[in-house]
Amino acid sequence: MPTPSPRSRAARERAAKRWYVYLVLCRGNAIYTGIALDVAARYAQHLAGTGARYTRANPPRRLLARFACPNQSAAGRLEAAIKRLSAADKRILVGTTGAGARKLLLD
Repeated sequence: MPTPSPRSRAARERAAKRWYVYLVLCRGNAIYTGIALDVAARYAQHLAGTGARYTRANPPRRLLARFACPNQSAAGRLEAAIKRLSAADKRILVGTTGAGARKLLLD
């Protein structure tokens, strides 16, 4: 059996890592939604002003929730579904699990 190329091996390793969808409460009580492999590091970027353009203009106040997803694709789909929700509906998600959020929004 041929040895997998470094590129395909890296792609498989990246796909095997757990991705997260996270919600951040920002200035003005707006809720920012994003995805990351390391939520703590990404949140630190938002706090430092080096994250997303939205959080540079609306500084984060606190991390509200994070939802574990099995892969990047699932995280992207969940993020898109959450972004379509109203702020009130996003607040309802706080306290649910990743599986619960996926079941509510994607099934």
